[in-house]
Amino acid sequence: MANAAIVVLAGTEGHESLGRVVNALQAATEFAENDEDELELIFDGAGTTWIPELEDESHDYHALYRSLRDEVSVCDYCSGAFGVEDAVDDAGVSTLDDHDGHPSIRDLVDEDYEVITF
Repeated sequence: MANAAIVVLAGTEGHESLGRVVNALQAATEFAENDEDELELIFDGAGTTWIPELEDESHDYHALYRSLRDEVSVCDYCSGAFGVEDAVDDAGVSTLDDHDGHPSIRDLVDEDYEVITF
């Protein structure tokens, strides 16, 4: 059994960032496929800008994202700071505001999650 918190920090600008989010989704899929594993897939910072992109059904990785939808959460503060708060609300994605409006990485570490960033 493994506990994994995959945190997407890369924004939507450039080919490199697409590679990071796809790698994050692929890694998350590996954990999601194992019933004994616990997974958190968190979009934080500029990573919050992926939500409206991946919610678009025409996006190449929409289906992969949707397959992980139950594990997805978004930084509450950053979704507002990066201008995607309405898209996050429209998508119905849960937001995290455990530590001054942000996800608590400390809580994840305390709960024995391996934190992996992309």
